[in-house]
Amino acid sequence: MSRIISSSQQKYLDAFDRKKDMLLRNMEEFAEENNIPILSKLSANLLEQLIVMNKPQRVLEIGTAIGYSTIRIARRLGRKAVIHTIEKSAPNIAIAKENFKKAGLENKIKLLEGDALRLMPQLQKKYDFIFLDADKEDYKRLFDYSMVLLKKGGVIFVDNLLWHGYVAANKVPPKYKKSTSLIRDFNRIFMTQPALSSTILPVGDGVGIGVKIL
Repeated sequence: MSRIISSSQQKYLDAFDRKKDMLLRNMEEFAEENNIPILSKLSANLLEQLIVMNKPQRVLEIGTAIGYSTIRIARRLGRKAVIHTIEKSAPNIAIAKENFKKAGLENKIKLLEGDALRLMPQLQKKYDFIFLDADKEDYKRLFDYSMVLLKKGGVIFVDNLLWHGYVAANKVPPKYKKSTSLIRDFNRIFMTQPALSSTILPVGDGVGIGVKIL
């Protein structure tokens, strides 16, 4: 099992997709050609809608990659709102900075360079919205830090929680066994976290959405 939805369903939904500007299209093509994971179109659309509905003033993204989702979030933020995004890959950082410049969003985006596990404990102010999309082996610790930094009433959005469908599969390819086990363990924690009202939706590669209630 390699897809959450069928190719025919994906094609149908893609037909409704808004025409994107050339920057986003180029970023999608670059990510595919260079095997750089970015948020799927459906997940990115959902993320944008949540930003519009919640109107956060401070957003934290854990895992910038080339800045694709960062730009999509920043474009939906209010005039005085900002997004802080964390990335440790030097090549990705260079590409992301160039993309932010092309998008004209340098004043709305603050790129924090380094390991999120080291940087997050140093952050002082809380956030209204947190997007977690980083190394799967770090998800649990990054989630713990996120819960500290997320305001009460704030939203956390987590990608890859169905992990190509393997979390629900009886047979998992050897190269995905470790990561699948990590995601399964994380999902149990995410869905039983008493401070969150949480759900996992079969959108894209599976997204978790939680609202901090305590």
